[in-house]
Amino acid sequence: MARYTGADCRQCRREGIKLFLKGDRCYSDKCGIERRPYPPGQAGKKRPRDSEYRVQLREKQKAKRIYGLLEKQFRNYYKLATRMSGITGENLLRLLESRLDNVVYRLGFAASRDEARQLVRHGHFLVNGRRVDIPSFRVRPGQVVAVAEKSKDLTVLKAAMISSSKIEIPGWLEVDVEKLTGKILSLPTREQIDAPVREQLIVELYSK
Repeated sequence: MARYTGADCRQCRREGIKLFLKGDRCYSDKCGIERRPYPPGQAGKKRPRDSEYRVQLREKQKAKRIYGLLEKQFRNYYKLATRMSGITGENLLRLLESRLDNVVYRLGFAASRDEARQLVRHGHFLVNGRRVDIPSFRVRPGQVVAVAEKSKDLTVLKAAMISSSKIEIPGWLEVDVEKLTGKILSLPTREQIDAPVREQLIVELYSK
């Protein structure tokens, strides 16, 4: 399966904003955008012309990189969002937030979404008592996400829990640190999604 294998910090520099793709590194002085706050490449320091299309494209690319999706996956989420009632842009973000790998990250069980995706694929999490190893699995209100019993002593999980103090648990989730479980209280509203994305620009881009 195709997947970006380059340096994550280049993606943050390309978008000109921290996407928090590297966990603790993003909060340290080693953060790429802190050290070199300009796009990568030979022409990185030149100021490009901000056309309407370029601004819309950058918002779409930013959202894809935040949630770690490929173009086909992202477009499928957009198509699904258009068929739902309500505002398409908000529906899109709500669908992205309800992915299991994102929920694991939001609950503080992983230092980054990439790490959460790997932990889910390796079968370290249960949803309502059943093992789920599909990162794109859509969680729903009332469901409980829990760390599998045999996985509770994982070093990477313990490290993530220590660093999770830097991440604020959103109001649509509830976490029990002692039991290593999290409950989905509701689907998130736009105010509860802190992704720095102007979703309306994405809708305008795909509507052309």
